[in-house]
Amino acid sequence: MATHSENQYFVPTPSLYPVFMSAGLFTLASGFIFSINNYSAGNWMMIAGALLIVLMTFRWMGKVIAENQSGVYKSWEDKSFRWGMIVFICSEVAFFAAFFGALFYMRVISVPELASFDPDFTMYKDFTGAWPSLGPGGDVIRFAGALETYTPPANFSPMGAWGLPAINTLILLTSGATITWAHWGLLKNNRKQLVIGMLLTVLLGIAFLICQAYEYHHAYTELGLTLGAGAYGGTFFMLTGFHGFHVTLGTIMLIVILFRCMKGHFTAERHFGFEGVAWYWHFVDVVWLGLFIFVYWL
Repeated sequence: MATHSENQYFVPTPSLYPVFMSAGLFTLASGFIFSINNYSAGNWMMIAGALLIVLMTFRWMGKVIAENQSGVYKSWEDKSFRWGMIVFICSEVAFFAAFFGALFYMRVISVPELASFDPDFTMYKDFTGAWPSLGPGGDVIRFAGALETYTPPANFSPMGAWGLPAINTLILLTSGATITWAHWGLLKNNRKQLVIGMLLTVLLGIAFLICQAYEYHHAYTELGLTLGAGAYGGTFFMLTGFHGFHVTLGTIMLIVILFRCMKGHFTAERHFGFEGVAWYWHFVDVVWLGLFIFVYWL
């Protein structure tokens, strides 16, 4: 492993991890394409790609952790990691801003404008500009390339805000407080407070995911709210689904940080691995507040 002084940037030895990670991503994406087109090999390709990604992530991040613990990362590397995390979170802000923008466009512009048309040109009979909206959606029958008939989607009930969504909001806000409490323990060299705070944060993250899974089951089986439930169903699952995916990634990162804390990693002076995950977790909290207000409540 290369060594360097404080004024030199550490350059790791060549690695095949990026190659295998790219292969895993390509296999996963290809499997998804095959799967949605009803090719039986698609599911197996997705599983193989996902397993390769998980394996490479653990191996690659394990190498980074080993390099950090060996002391080769100095001030230059710390700055690059911080700026890298800042840019990553900014890209995530843009990612979710696009989805919130789509929700705003449909609620404020698209659906009301469609409802203002002549009834013969709306999505289907009795189409209204109210939100939640059933359309655009439903089966379309075409004859000789011309639009013949719209069949509106099945009725559904929207997800209310003051049940599981409110509980999940409390869970995530509490988890933001517990990870901050853990950070305070790290700054005071109180390892017990650090580990307990991280453990509580991990448990709260898992609790959120369990509640989210139950909410989806409730939506599909009792409310009739599915991906095919028109504009509302599509935006609901798009926004909450991607947020749930980010919470899953964040929980995995929290578990890794918890084990590192238990092994004695991080000091009050050097702990960006912990800090970067805390930044990400707070970002996930803020996104959920936006979801709770604009998707569930208003």
